[in-house]
Amino acid sequence: MISSGDLLVRPAVQTDQRQIGNLIHFSTNVHRHLDWRGPLEWIGSPPFHVLEARGEVIAALGCPPEPPTVAWIRLFANSGLIPVQKSWQLLWSRAFTELSQKGKFIIAAIVVQDWLRELLISSGFTSHQSIVMLERDGGAPSTKSLPTEITLRAMMPYDLPAVAEVDASAFDLLWQNTFPILEKAYPQAVWPTVAEMEGQLVGYQLSTRNPLGVHLARLAVRPKMQGKGLGFALVADLVKQAGQHGINHLTVNTQSDNTISLTLYQRLGFHETGEHYQVYEMQPSDGNMHGTRPNSIQQ
Repeated sequence: MISSGDLLVRPAVQTDQRQIGNLIHFSTNVHRHLDWRGPLEWIGSPPFHVLEARGEVIAALGCPPEPPTVAWIRLFANSGLIPVQKSWQLLWSRAFTELSQKGKFIIAAIVVQDWLRELLISSGFTSHQSIVMLERDGGAPSTKSLPTEITLRAMMPYDLPAVAEVDASAFDLLWQNTFPILEKAYPQAVWPTVAEMEGQLVGYQLSTRNPLGVHLARLAVRPKMQGKGLGFALVADLVKQAGQHGINHLTVNTQSDNTISLTLYQRLGFHETGEHYQVYEMQPSDGNMHGTRPNSIQQ
């Protein structure tokens, strides 16, 4: 039986990879953030801590910020050797202290399991929106003519700094893909595409391949160019490219309160699957553990 005196919270180090990997694959209580980097790749980026008992790693929590003021809960895993509430409290207390020392920040999690929701609520997280999943299985949507000065082409590695600028202009901080994230995403993408106007990158899409089809992971258009059909054209082009490879099933997700995105995807033949995942957020103030709502998310 493990007593409180046996427990040690410490930073995760590279030699913990095997034990943390075992937690991820064999534990009952595991939360993994949908990320371009795997959980083990974040070891060494604080805060990322393990809970150790008699030399054995029995729980882990990683929530390193990226962007610098946004910390997603990228991994929480508990072996079951102690109650999940206890391991969460010990690890979250240490992570919160480290994040607080960085100044103002937002911490968030997309919740799939009820047990994680209960832990977050007990720590002062609140939810004000959800993520909805959409899919399509039809042929190519009807095309629309773009202004002659706008062209679509394959994204290249040298585009990534400009792609990051587009992303930052199109999304609130919580949802932004920074340049380091895009550097990890690009090699994993299938048929990434950019829209250009007079030599300036004004929009892009980034998608991934999976056993069921293609997932549209990101669609972004500079705000001043929205409403000109760029988003429609980028997705229609993706549908066309997927069809040329014999793929008709596409998925995408967006916020439930994002009527503009939902309308666009519905016009492109997507429909909601019925899957909804709550987004829980905390923006600590005055050094306490309870949060206030951050600026509303727009996409």
